[in-house]
Amino acid sequence: MTLTPQRDVSTPTIVIGAGPHGLAAAALLRRSGTPTVILERSDRVGASWAQRYDHLRLHTTPGTSRLPGLPVPRQAGPWMSRDDYVRYLESYVAHHRLDVRLTTPVLRIEKAESGSSPRWLVHTPGGPFPTEAVVVATGRCHAPNIPHWPGRTTFTGTLLHSAHYRSPAPYRGQHVLVVGAGNSGTEIASVLAGAGAERVRIAVRTPPNILPRSSARWHAVGRLTEVLPLAWRDRTSLLTQRLAVPDLTSRGLPRPRTGLYTRNVREGVNPVLDHGFVDAVRSGRVEPVTAVQGFDGPDVVLADGTRLRPDTVIAATGYRTNLQDMVGPLGVVDEDGQPLAVGPQTHPRAPGLYFTGYTNPLTGVLRQAGIEARAIARAIGREATSAPSFGP
Repeated sequence: MTLTPQRDVSTPTIVIGAGPHGLAAAALLRRSGTPTVILERSDRVGASWAQRYDHLRLHTTPGTSRLPGLPVPRQAGPWMSRDDYVRYLESYVAHHRLDVRLTTPVLRIEKAESGSSPRWLVHTPGGPFPTEAVVVATGRCHAPNIPHWPGRTTFTGTLLHSAHYRSPAPYRGQHVLVVGAGNSGTEIASVLAGAGAERVRIAVRTPPNILPRSSARWHAVGRLTEVLPLAWRDRTSLLTQRLAVPDLTSRGLPRPRTGLYTRNVREGVNPVLDHGFVDAVRSGRVEPVTAVQGFDGPDVVLADGTRLRPDTVIAATGYRTNLQDMVGPLGVVDEDGQPLAVGPQTHPRAPGLYFTGYTNPLTGVLRQAGIEARAIARAIGREATSAPSFGP
């Protein structure tokens, strides 16, 4: 279907991205009676999830992983696999009869002529989509980020981002260095250590806050304690870790000094839910080392001056939003590419432009998808109700 400019408020709302946040927003917009089209750059729904490593399982329980209007199937179990979650997203599209345009990347979003209706043009290779409202849902994990370590291009081993790691099979018999001690890095390291890698090390810049996997209920605790002072919540979380997780200082991984709540506020990171990492460190199968300082031919140089010579380095070093190309000229993102307004809030320079999926709350990212979707649907509904009517 080709959309052409019209001077009324009935043009479809455009949602960019067919991941959980985009699908939830589209479903609730459609439920409220707002015509909605989803534009997705890849050839499938939930593509970023489908491309993750084979042994990935959600860190949230089914109750906090569901999107509005469709429960997670019971057969998925308490820890949903990657493939089961992608199937759930596909069934979500069918259940809500969402209009998804695959292989339709968005090049840029720009304002339409001043005073015109619609007020936004969403540019794709096939032409512009005019609309009154845009929901950007391409997410925090849009583009893999590997730091510009000195000498990185001289490294003679294999360097890849964790986004391109699929399974432990290719690394049997290898010396592997995993960089980054978040949930992905710790899980990849522990799986490699149990699947035949000759030696596994993990480079740690900041000791992570680690909780047992059963603490996925921590999302519920996070909701209950949101009104309490940050310092109190931090002290309680550090005490919980001391009681639940053994001291790994002698193995090169000291206890964290900063509470998980403060780290979430300052850095947007969540605690590591243990999938066997603690036992792997205790047994020596995974060896923590200091942060990576740079590369020198076959060597990786650490912050303490140690040199390692791994066959492979897997960088679990996070992602970038890559929003600058799409919306940078509009002045709605900061220097790191993060939106200045999220959820139902819009930037004063860009009424009708919404962003969802750019926070990492302790209460659960997938739960947040539903919260933001409901709020955005209400905001767009209010705006449409108050908008003036235009004739043909």
